Amino acid sequence: MLKGDQGKYPEAVKFYEKSLEIKRKTLPEDDASLAPTYSNIGQVYDNMGEYSKALEYYEKANKINLQSLPANHPHIASDYNNIGGVYNSMG
Repeated sequence: MLKGDQGKYPEAVKFYEKSLEIKRKTLPEDDASLAPTYSNIGQVYDNMGEYSKALEYYEKANKINLQSLPANHPHIASDYNNIGGVYNSMG
């Protein structure tokens, strides 16, 4: 997430959204390869303090991961960690 690391959050979201747009043209909405991009977008919104948007994207990633990965997979643990972090930030 280089653009996000540089503080260029809106630009980072733009590129992640472009990635999703391309992937969605050929993949089903719940394809496992979409989850990391949703999570990355969530992280950018989280960094921007836009917690409701961050939560939306983290939950999309989690939904896909729950459908495509074993229940004890580390990506699912990361999803729950991200979602919990947003709720913590929201107070």
